[in-house]
Amino acid sequence: MALLNKEDETGPDGGPAADGRLLVVNAGSSTLKLAVLDGSDRLLAGETLETPGGRVDDGALHALIDPHGPYAAAGHRVVHGGTELTTPVLVDDGVVERIRQLTPLAPLHQPGAVAGLEAVGRALPGVPAVACFDTAFHSTIGPGASTYAVPLEWRRRWHLRRYGFHGLNHSYVSRRVGQLMAGRADDRKLRVVTCHLGAGASLAAVSAGRCVDTTMGFTPLEGLVMATRSGSVDPGLVLWLAHTAGLSVAEISEGLERNGGLLGLAGTADMREVIAREAAGDERAALAMQVYLHSLRSLVAAMVASLGGLDALAFTGGIGEHSAEVRRRAVDGLGFLGVQLDPEANEAAGEEAEISPPGPSAACFVVAAREDLEIARGVREVLLHR
Repeated sequence: MALLNKEDETGPDGGPAADGRLLVVNAGSSTLKLAVLDGSDRLLAGETLETPGGRVDDGALHALIDPHGPYAAAGHRVVHGGTELTTPVLVDDGVVERIRQLTPLAPLHQPGAVAGLEAVGRALPGVPAVACFDTAFHSTIGPGASTYAVPLEWRRRWHLRRYGFHGLNHSYVSRRVGQLMAGRADDRKLRVVTCHLGAGASLAAVSAGRCVDTTMGFTPLEGLVMATRSGSVDPGLVLWLAHTAGLSVAEISEGLERNGGLLGLAGTADMREVIAREAAGDERAALAMQVYLHSLRSLVAAMVASLGGLDALAFTGGIGEHSAEVRRRAVDGLGFLGVQLDPEANEAAGEEAEISPPGPSAACFVVAAREDLEIARGVREVLLHR
């Protein structure tokens, strides 16, 4: 899709085309990942700027982005939008402050997003900037799926609810699956489970383009077993570690966030190494795979329950896109949902492929993560209606 400033041509999505160029900014805790898209969503350049301590070097930023301009707009990925920022928004000082105020909910990500917004604003004065939020896609989840059964006073005072994350990619992948299934399924009824499997991992249940459930919650720690994050554990276990074992909050946080998951189970956070060690007879790696696959299969089934059925299952993210082994073993345990793989298609899958044979009730896909395209879409929507 293109920025809309021509009305007599059509772009790849059937809408008007244009030559507007977008800078897409994905801020991490110590990097700014920069992508330049032309008006037809072609990737013209990709750069990464190191931002040690969250500080952006304005000169280095200019050196990376100036050769690819001029820009019609900049789009920024922001992890957390809270309960108010649930759609892409045009950035102004008030929006930056609201994003900053959400830092306690995403302390590793929000400061980097604010630094990126401010630095790109200095580098591109007068160029409109749009913030797109990972939590926004999940804001449509109903109260039954989003509410924690904790005291009402807590929920009201601290806005305790399941927010969900990875929403930009879940949104993109579910929409792309609808395009790939054009003519085979009705977009108005399409039920898709998107599996974002990487160092961080989450699932989303998407009905007719609308998210109805997801696995991450108030924080990105809930849900699936991940590279170093434990995923969901019994809250009583956490209380026991604090009250009986005597661990500090910092020690518990370190264990669940940075020393859990595959790392805690197998001694490595790299799924490729886990698979290799398992094949060599390593018992810890074998256990890690059992736990990982149990978590993945059971939560896929939970997402299907929220949808009331399944039309498509999509794998994305570093593991989802590149590990045919994980895809095969996950789907092997999901046959009761009408899912199966074509072994040759699964092994040969590239960035985008259908990996199920003709006939099963639910199709399977690999779709490369493209948050940049979803951000570009959000930018154009905002600029069209401002």
